[in-house]
Amino acid sequence: MAALLRSRVTDWTVVVPVLAVLVLIVTWGRDLPGPIIVVVAVLLGGAVLAAVHHAEVVAHRVGEPYGSLVLAVAVTVIEVALIVTLMISGPEKTQSLARDTVFAAVMITCNGILGLSLLLGALRRRVAVFNPEGTGGALATVITLATLSLVIPTFTTARPGPEFSPAQLTFAAVASLALYGLFVLVQTGRHRDYFLPVDSQGRVIDAEEHAKPPTTKAALVSLGLLLVALVAVVGDAKTVSPTIEDGVAAANLPHAFVGVIIALLVLLPETLAAARAARRDRVQISLNLALGSAMASIGLTIPAIAIASIWLDGPLLLGLGGTQLALLALTAVTAVTAVLTVVPGRANVLQGGVHLVLLAAFVFLAASP
Repeated sequence: MAALLRSRVTDWTVVVPVLAVLVLIVTWGRDLPGPIIVVVAVLLGGAVLAAVHHAEVVAHRVGEPYGSLVLAVAVTVIEVALIVTLMISGPEKTQSLARDTVFAAVMITCNGILGLSLLLGALRRRVAVFNPEGTGGALATVITLATLSLVIPTFTTARPGPEFSPAQLTFAAVASLALYGLFVLVQTGRHRDYFLPVDSQGRVIDAEEHAKPPTTKAALVSLGLLLVALVAVVGDAKTVSPTIEDGVAAANLPHAFVGVIIALLVLLPETLAAARAARRDRVQISLNLALGSAMASIGLTIPAIAIASIWLDGPLLLGLGGTQLALLALTAVTAVTAVLTVVPGRANVLQGGVHLVLLAAFVFLAASP
């Protein structure tokens, strides 16, 4: 027992998240020299890897689709807290922060994570196999949430800019939260089997057969360490953000590109977890992570920002610009056409490559609008 305890205490997946949070507490709000920034960046990377490990432990214990929800919701809750904190600390510079963050999350998840998952799954056995019923419902929910929260504000007339009136923002927040809650009920209840991995014949794989699930105690410990690791990821990302801002300014890039970089860092745990699942021929788990993260990002962020806007000064800009609208529309059309109608439940390397090209276009246009 003592040997087991020592092994657990000295496990890097335990030490790194705790150390990363301690460093975060010590360095928060301070101007840091270059060597300390390097240390924080290294711990940030370690916390990302630890988060992936603990998410997989929890997922293995609770099974799908609950496991995918754990990481998606945990990351989004902490991301919302970070957005609200930044908006309170600098309202004059953060009027479009919520919009930029949510849009970046949607593009990264629906093109980056989804595209990478399809590509890895297809490379493994020529086609990536998933459940079209669950994926189709998730994709429709993402498109609806994105249109309601990010597209409609551009065309409303109650306010002069791309923003909602208080009544419109309240409706969008309630509708987003209700739609996300309804999707979670469907995913975990009556139609749970739509979100489980399937084999090449379309048969549901209800449980992993290659390893014994961890104990409840081990899963609870990993859940706690997952939250610690995610706090470290988001907090340390913010700590190194001044250095990132300096680098962005030195490269003559738009200031909004900082949000893209931070979003990429925050979503690294989900990206790595999805890639691992795709390599294990569990593409449906990867798609659950990608689309679930996009839904959680909108469905939780917009209501939280709507509440925070009561105390925030200045306008809350949510509507997308022309280039962003085009990229969002192209993403939706590509996903619906290529993934769900060509061969339902199957995708090849072309579909994955198309989504990755869309992600590259988003990053390029964010840097060069």
